[in-house]
Amino acid sequence: MSDWIPLTERLPADGERVLCHLPTNSVFLPGKTGATELRDVVILRFAENFFTKNPSKTGYVGSSHFWLGEGTSNRYFTDVTHWMPLPKAP
Repeated sequence: MSDWIPLTERLPADGERVLCHLPTNSVFLPGKTGATELRDVVILRFAENFFTKNPSKTGYVGSSHFWLGEGTSNRYFTDVTHWMPLPKAP
């Protein structure tokens, strides 16, 4: 049995940090070679109705929710398909 929750089934709580599955999340590796690596599991913070609460002047017309990255992945993610709560620390 999988612990992954599809977005179509349920969303995380507003502000919750969760483990996310992004099947097409390709990132550039260090250096200037242009090499990339698939990183399809990332920790993100969910911002429920972010674009409804904070109207954008960019003309964005996608989901009203926002998935915030951390550190070098601090950007908007649109390809999240599934999520799961973070495990408890030891």
